Amino acid sequence: MVWGAIIFVGVVVISPETVILVAFGMLPTISAFIIDRTPQKHAGTCVGGLNFCGLFSYILDLWAGGADVAAAMQIITDPYAILVIFSSAAFGWMLFMTIPPVVSTFLTVMSQRRVGLLRVTQKELIEEWGEAVAEIDGIARVRTAERK
Repeated sequence: MVWGAIIFVGVVVISPETVILVAFGMLPTISAFIIDRTPQKHAGTCVGGLNFCGLFSYILDLWAGGADVAAAMQIITDPYAILVIFSSAAFGWMLFMTIPPVVSTFLTVMSQRRVGLLRVTQKELIEEWGEAVAEIDGIARVRTAERK
C-alpha cells in the first residue's frame, strides 16, 4: 500500500496530464470495481481491460504530441474520444454479461453428454457381468437408466 502511494505520487508529479486522462477515462472501470461485490472482481477486470484498450491510443497520442494538461483536456472534451473510450468499456460489460451464460450452457450440455455415455457403458457392463457389478457393499443399486 505504501509503495503504491509512493509510485502514485511520483507519477502525479512527473506526468499529471496522463493521470488526468487515465482518471477520467477509467471511470467505467472504477464503477465496475465498486459495483462488483464478488471477491474475484471479474466485472472490473473484464471492463478494465477493454476500457484501457480504448484509452491506450489516446494516451499514446498525448505522449507523442507534447504532453501537457491542455492536450489532456482537449482529448477529454473530444466527443469521439469519449465515445471510443466508453464504448470499449461498454463492450467489456457486454462480454461480462454474455460469456458466463454461454460457457455455463456449453458445460451443461457436455456434462449431460458425458452422463449419457456413462449410462450406456454402465448398461453394457451390467449386461456383460450381471447385477453384481451394480452392487455396493452387498446392496443392489437401482439403475437410473432403467427408471428413465
